[in-house]
Amino acid sequence: MSYAVKEIFYTLQGEGAQTGRAAVFCRFAGCNLWSGREQDRANAICQFCDTDFVDTNGPGGGKFGSAEELAAAIEERWRIPAFPPFEQRALEGWGTQGSGKATADPSTRSLPELAQDDSAEDEVGSGKRFVVCTGGEPLLQLDAPLIEALHARGFEIAVESNGTIAAPGGIDWLCVSPKAGASLRQTSGDELKLVYPQPGAEPERFESLGFRHFFLQPMDGPERERNTELALRYCLEHPLWRLSLQTHKLLGIP
Repeated sequence: MSYAVKEIFYTLQGEGAQTGRAAVFCRFAGCNLWSGREQDRANAICQFCDTDFVDTNGPGGGKFGSAEELAAAIEERWRIPAFPPFEQRALEGWGTQGSGKATADPSTRSLPELAQDDSAEDEVGSGKRFVVCTGGEPLLQLDAPLIEALHARGFEIAVESNGTIAAPGGIDWLCVSPKAGASLRQTSGDELKLVYPQPGAEPERFESLGFRHFFLQPMDGPERERNTELALRYCLEHPLWRLSLQTHKLLGIP
């Protein structure tokens, strides 16, 4: 099977239970709830999507002819940040003070250099490799060979899905984000993250499903401030639910 990928990049997970965790994001092209084109938004099942998943022209994106080829591309991005200004700022704050002479300390080396040096992983205390398969709808393309290829490279695999397609086995962390008007087939997983408010997708509809964590995430857009207040109040009144904020947008990172 071949894979169409919009972009692959290294950043911090900005939402949900894994917020703040370093990850390679693999954004698959295509979705079954919206074409991704503005002229189709008004008639789409999902009309509030804030992500560009059309085509394969993003950073690291492309068409990959095999699971091995895509897994290798994801591995190449591990620990190479997509935001150079932040990288430079971090480097300026690291390392030893004093003579200014070059040392073997990994903090004096660039992050791309560290990423290419497997021995540096232990030096800087890196956590386990983590990839987030997202979209669009990643389960249109994610399959057993790709899961196997990523596991073989030491990646823990997370998936962000709209839940309309049953997930294959082998996924390590499954996040489902239901959409009003879409039939939910995946009714269990690690976290359910509901964009709020959505008429027809009220939180109480999902509380009995088999998820370990339940998040409300304020819908972005012109009503974001109001939606954030509504989500905050709901979480206070219904402690099963936790508030998820899009921290990557607050930080200005991908």
